[in-house]
Amino acid sequence: MAILLTDTARDRILGYLDADPKAVGLRFGVSRSGCSGWGYKVDMAREQGADDVVFDAGGVRIFVDAASLPQVDGTRIDFVKQGLNEQFTFDNPNVTGGCGCGSSFTTGPLPLA
Repeated sequence: MAILLTDTARDRILGYLDADPKAVGLRFGVSRSGCSGWGYKVDMAREQGADDVVFDAGGVRIFVDAASLPQVDGTRIDFVKQGLNEQFTFDNPNVTGGCGCGSSFTTGPLPLA
């Protein structure tokens, strides 16, 4: 299990963490959203939740709630600048489809436990 950061994403997140003394890391997960089912949630983490799995990505602690983990495990997070636009991007190996506008995605069926 892993969440990966490019150097560019890590540097951007470290800048956010430096600017927010109450932040202890990055919170990354999904919630039901859009026409395809899932949308990413990204925020600064203030504390570790009881069901969080914590990853270390080059000095950045990434907190993922247990319910989101099957949908985001293995995701590579990047930070991209194009002209005046800049945003985090997600290369998620679990994605099987997405909506036309790119705001939500689907994942395949989860294996039976």
